[in-house]
Parts: sequence; structure tokens; C-alpha cells
Amino acid sequence: MKIKAVKNIENGFMTQGFAFGGEEGPEKFDNSIKYRSSIQNFLIDTGDDVILVDTGVPNTFPINEPDESTPLFMGDKFTEYLTSLKELGYDKEDVTKIILTHKHIDHSGEIKQFPNAKVYLSKTEAEALNLEGDNIVPVEFTDGTYHNFEKSQKIVDGVYLIEAVGHTMGNSLVIAEDDGLFYMFQGDITYTDEALYANKLSTVFEDIEKAREALDNVREFVKNNPTVYLSTHTPLGHENLENKSVIDLENPPESIYPE
Repeated sequence: MKIKAVKNIENGFMTQGFAFGGEEGPEKFDNSIKYRSSIQNFLIDTGDDVILVDTGVPNTFPINEPDESTPLFMGDKFTEYLTSLKELGYDKEDVTKIILTHKHIDHSGEIKQFPNAKVYLSKTEAEALNLEGDNIVPVEFTDGTYHNFEKSQKIVDGVYLIEAVGHTMGNSLVIAEDDGLFYMFQGDITYTDEALYANKLSTVFEDIEKAREALDNVREFVKNNPTVYLSTHTPLGHENLENKSVIDLENPPESIYPE
């Protein structure tokens, strides 16, 4: 199995209040502290399938201009999703499956580029996006528990879609098992790894109680299983992958702050 990051937007930042303030409020945190932000999605090459986990933002996606009050700046370096895919050695025709963690445009924006790939996502999100067709597979999580998670669906050997509601009402995460490690592709359960270590929810959610439950389940999983945490909105996502960095909640790494 090969896992690669498809880099989309780089050189952004988020404030601590945005990343940590979901339950207590962003004003309770120090918004002069900013964490690095980016957007990358991921590719899993099993040898039999080329699977995309989320599909980046569309080419028409507006990049916001930051000022002193901006809670989240996506970044100032934009690479078209298909260009990034090509740089990894893949054409869009190579993609056989897509797994969407949730409906938001920064995760589903370029799905139209892959009409021949089977698309797996929760039934709730498929309905929210009004996705229909023979290639759309609305997942109802009929494969039972996966470790401490209640609901799962096996996509292919070693790759599982896990229900993780809260950020959206159909939010999911993906876990791939390879060579004794668990690679967790998480659908905005946290925006930055610092929030995972600090046990804090972001300010973006549809159900705060469910979001808390999802984060608790993620933290329990990573405590008990060697997990490489692959986030969408921080360069720690691709850095963790490159270094095969396993999450240790008792020993958070020193943060690298944006310039």
C-alpha cells in the first residue's frame, strides 16, 4: 500500500480560538497564537485500486485575504487538484474509488473530475449533496464495530469508512491499515493536531455533542493503536505521513508557528 498527500493550498494560518473554541468560545483563547494551515487530501494506492480520500477544492474556489481578525486563512499558494495528482504520477483515469469524509466543498469540490470512479460517502452526505448515479455508493455502515467505533464499512481490504458525526451530520473518517500502523484520515474532527493533543473542538460543527463524542472516540483509538494522524487543514497532515509519525497524546510535539 502506498499513501500520498495531494497538496492543494499551502501557507495559511488559523487562530487558536478558531481551532480550540468550539465548546468554550473562541474568546477564551489567545488569538495571537496562530497555527499553520493548508489543504491537502490523500491518495491510497493498494495495488488493485487507486483511492482518493476527498477531492480538494474546485479551481474557482476563492482565496480569502487575511487581516488581523481572520480566524482561518487557507493559504496563498494554490495548486490545482488534478495538477497535484499528476505530480504524484497519477491521471484522473487511474482513480477507481473515491471516499468522501463529508460534504464541504474543500473535501468534495473536484468530485466531478472523476465520473468513472465509484464514490463512497455516508448516505446522509450523499443526500445533502444530492449525489445520484450508478457510481454513487451511499454508505449505511452495516459492517458493525471497528475497534472502539460503533459503525463502520469496509471499502476494500485494509481500508474502512467510520461514522464520526458532529462536524456535519454525515461526517466520517477513514482508516487504512498498513505494516502495523493505522493511518487515520479524519474529516475535520480537528483542524490542527494541537487541538487533538489539547482535546479541543473547533468552532465548525453541526452537532456539538456528537462532535465531542467523535473526538473522544478518536482520542481513545489513538491511545490504543499506533496511529498516523492525517489532517486536511494543517501541513502536519502531510508531514506526519512523510515521517510516519505516530500520535502520542502524552507527548505532544513542539508546534511550528506560521511566519
